[in-house]
Amino acid sequence: MLLSSLNPAAVAAGADIGDAVRIDGAVLSRSDLVGAATSVAERVAGAQRVAVLATPTATTVLAVTGCLIAGVPVVPVPADVGAAERTHILSDSGAQAWLGEKPADTGGLPHVPVRLHARSWHRYAEPHPEATALIIYTSGTTGPPKGVVLSRRAVAADIDALAEAWQWTPEDTLVHGLPLYHVHGLVLGLLGSLRIGNRFVHTGRPKPDAYAAAGGSLYFAVPTVWSRVAENAAAASALTSARLLVSGSAPLPVPVFERLAELTGHSPIERYGSTESLITISTRADGERRPGWVGLPVKGIETRLLDESGANVAHDGETIGRLHVRGATLFDEYLNRPDATADVLDADGWYHTGDVAVIDADGMHRVVGRESVDLIKTGGFRVGAGEIEAALLGHAGVTEAAVVGVPDDDLGQRIVAFVVGDADPQVLIDYVAQELSVHKRPREVRIVDSLPRNAMGKVLKKELAQWH
Repeated sequence: MLLSSLNPAAVAAGADIGDAVRIDGAVLSRSDLVGAATSVAERVAGAQRVAVLATPTATTVLAVTGCLIAGVPVVPVPADVGAAERTHILSDSGAQAWLGEKPADTGGLPHVPVRLHARSWHRYAEPHPEATALIIYTSGTTGPPKGVVLSRRAVAADIDALAEAWQWTPEDTLVHGLPLYHVHGLVLGLLGSLRIGNRFVHTGRPKPDAYAAAGGSLYFAVPTVWSRVAENAAAASALTSARLLVSGSAPLPVPVFERLAELTGHSPIERYGSTESLITISTRADGERRPGWVGLPVKGIETRLLDESGANVAHDGETIGRLHVRGATLFDEYLNRPDATADVLDADGWYHTGDVAVIDADGMHRVVGRESVDLIKTGGFRVGAGEIEAALLGHAGVTEAAVVGVPDDDLGQRIVAFVVGDADPQVLIDYVAQELSVHKRPREVRIVDSLPRNAMGKVLKKELAQWH
């Protein structure tokens, strides 16, 4: 079962947890979840697809869980999504109704409320593993958002692989304050907890003080949040009793990694993935955790690096190649977009991630970034923006850094760094030249007040290039 810990037979046999889910002031036991979510399932059973306004509430938890029990695909919709994007998601997905929280603009769709105190003990047959569980829309950086179709099999396989890598068990208490419309917060955080059977605590917003007060053993956050924790010594010290701190959705700056290790006694777990592939690479609870590296393929996943001609790239820890992944966690298709699907999923089952990476002799992966914005071809060299950003963050005067390549008549592309902090631009240029190589130094450093980021903390590189 995808939601194996919600098996009514297991609950009836005594496998209940009195506070299985804590969110938005609500506390749900395991039997509460089974009864209330099954009541939701009865209201939507037979629907083709439903949209859920993915607010961090018990209503959202029950809406998603009820759909999965009934075998109805869920389309999670961000609460702050713009009108045009919301219209596109509803139209493209073919959602037949809103379930749970009612949006201000329903787009003409009927609304089905979730009754928090309703209970049903009807037994539903487990849907086929290849049945669709979720349709999650991408951020739309290359046009209108695309609907990523994820099967029950893919979600279950990914959670099980991460449980093995992270030694994740029902004894854990998982804490995060991330959105419930992305892989990180929804699939890993909520559905992972429902499959594994651990307690799940959502803090509403990912604030250091809320994390400190949660008493968890397993914490999820994006680098922006971990940076704030690292700046709050009291909050960080409260996490010393945790088992694992997991960072993802964007690269974790090395200074933040080191500061967390110093304050909490835990070197963070870093992992890599995407909406299309779920989480495919991770450092391990029982393995090396190297700052700036995302680890090894999880169980059941293969990776490869190819150069521009399609030849394999050496695993020497230095040579950059295009990263492809293959395995049971991959998405089925982009909904209604066979052309886009064919562009990234080849006949042999490899997903072309669009990212570039290096692999060392031990199989450890370091993701350089997106090929379109993070692989800079300058003066005949192929340079990864992430390496330069890591070097800049090693300077005491730098708080944040983002590097892009801009067109240059002489070099092909010129390396430009945008820096938040208090440092002289020429000093930073010279610093990188000394730390790395002369050809990797920024030709220009711009001091800015802040970097543009999306909801998951990723720097919007294309917007930065437009700033230039």
